[in-house]
Amino acid sequence: MTSRREWIYGWLLLLPAMVLLFAFTHVPAITTLLNSFFSTPRGRRAAKFVGVENYDRMLSDPVFWKVFWNNVWYAVGTIPVSIALAIAMALWVNDRLAGRSFVRMAYFTPTVLPLIAVANIWLFFYTPGFGLFDQITGYLFGWPSSNYLGNTDTALVAVMVVTVWKEAGFFMIFYLAALQSIPLSLKEAAQIEGAGRWTVFWRITFPLLMPTTLFVSVNAVINSFRLVDHIFILTDGGPDNASKLLLFLIYEVAFRHWETAYAASLTVALLVILSLLAIGQFYFVDRKVHYK
Repeated sequence: MTSRREWIYGWLLLLPAMVLLFAFTHVPAITTLLNSFFSTPRGRRAAKFVGVENYDRMLSDPVFWKVFWNNVWYAVGTIPVSIALAIAMALWVNDRLAGRSFVRMAYFTPTVLPLIAVANIWLFFYTPGFGLFDQITGYLFGWPSSNYLGNTDTALVAVMVVTVWKEAGFFMIFYLAALQSIPLSLKEAAQIEGAGRWTVFWRITFPLLMPTTLFVSVNAVINSFRLVDHIFILTDGGPDNASKLLLFLIYEVAFRHWETAYAASLTVALLVILSLLAIGQFYFVDRKVHYK
């Protein structure tokens, strides 16, 4: 009787979270999947079952493939750099240095800024002729003004720089916590054996940071496929779709062109991509994250 009562109490405690989880995660996902097999309802014209027509359109859409590869390069360019900077900053602020608390706060400050505020700050930096970058390069080197956000060759890179600046400090917090959990006796034993700083880091510190790296990398992959705010302010996806990413394309198709059925198929594709990447990371990397 007691065990049954505890079982009921346990499920009652889980019930609010489960209701919210199903209402705002599972139900929308299932609804999106179902809507992707129908046409977009317009006015009095109801949605009709079209099968995989939306997916055929997606696979033959050059804009989708352009945006897909933009997202791939965006992920490849931001994730390793953000993680490397986060590790470097965590190692730096974990050592004894003057003003360590201030440095930690400075590194973490971009994380707490709203995404729209960050985009507007960097929009000022990138403004041709008047922005901070053009002022510095023009004054020091005499270079002409550059339209970083209006050039197809630099627009995506400019957005990537903003992302790295904002996310590295966030990831640093996790690495800092992981560094502080590593026993000092391991480092001291290695130093007694004559190991240098690089050997200690590569043979002891970095392997022990692998569980944190797995967690951070999964979050970084998800973040790299859900960016909207920065693009909306900085480039609006241009020029010529050069900086447009998948989630921004979904927003544009759904709310600007009002093609909700096609947007649903794009959303399903995005969810499949994220699921495969997450499963791949855990399946192939999780076996190697524990230091032995």
